[in-house]
Amino acid sequence: MSENEVSLMETIEGTTKLAGSNKMEVLLFSLGGHEIFGINVFKVREVTRTPNITKTPNVPAGVEGFISLRGNIIPVITLSSFIGLNSGRNNCSNETLIVTEFSKHTQGFLVDSVDRIIRVDWERIKPPQNMLGGEQGMVTAITELPDGRLVSILDVEQLLALTIGEDKIPELAAIEPTGSNKESFVFFADDSAVARKSIISVLDKMAVKHQQAHNGADAWDKLKAMASRAQQENRPLHQSLRLILTDAEMPEMDGYVLAKNIKADRRFDGIPVVMHSSLSSQANRNMGLQSGVDTYVPKFDPNALAETLRPLLA
Repeated sequence: MSENEVSLMETIEGTTKLAGSNKMEVLLFSLGGHEIFGINVFKVREVTRTPNITKTPNVPAGVEGFISLRGNIIPVITLSSFIGLNSGRNNCSNETLIVTEFSKHTQGFLVDSVDRIIRVDWERIKPPQNMLGGEQGMVTAITELPDGRLVSILDVEQLLALTIGEDKIPELAAIEPTGSNKESFVFFADDSAVARKSIISVLDKMAVKHQQAHNGADAWDKLKAMASRAQQENRPLHQSLRLILTDAEMPEMDGYVLAKNIKADRRFDGIPVVMHSSLSSQANRNMGLQSGVDTYVPKFDPNALAETLRPLLA
């Protein structure tokens, strides 16, 4: 590992204290062109030179093969093949491997080179608007560097779903609405299209009505509007809003700050808040609980999500 890679890893290992500060650390990297891409440091386990890759037949498109890393066999994904970069300008050397760990999966992404880690306020990380070109659907957010250059932050959950497929939603017993709960609903916030689709599938199978937001700031605006309406109608909000489900990392406002805002507002008393995240480390779980969430559930495990929500909605 080079001196630069050691320095990067030391920075990565010291980032957990940022959780709840509404700041994000982004590892910048290149795929051989002028574009700058980024990935949330919380998802990065290590950065290394690309080792020998064992080619394997009948693997999904974009999977280069497998490597043995510290006793584990992990898939290696050619990242440039998913970004839609034109082959005529795709000069990605694939010399560097970013090893990521999230949603109980470990995988390596082949990139040209890594640059540095930047620290950004979530308010400066914006969801893409009306994006055109090959990156559409692969970019979960965009931020701007001090020199004016834009960084496309990749939706690694979408990449993983495209590579290994989405988890099948099992058959789930419905939760029967009773009495005044017939018009009640669950509210959830997540910036990942793949995650929103999975959540909706679980809630639909459980026969639970739902509303959604695409990031933390959008969620807080919608929740405050709900609370104001309930106040005007002189009724407790928890009669209609049964539960709030939030991702941890979202543009403009992360889930930790969203949870703190909810728990600090008495209008939301009696409404459980569940953190639903692909950041599965114990440090992130503890940070979620410190932010006031009632419980924490890993992403992309439909059974775990259903069994976590069921007693809270019963």
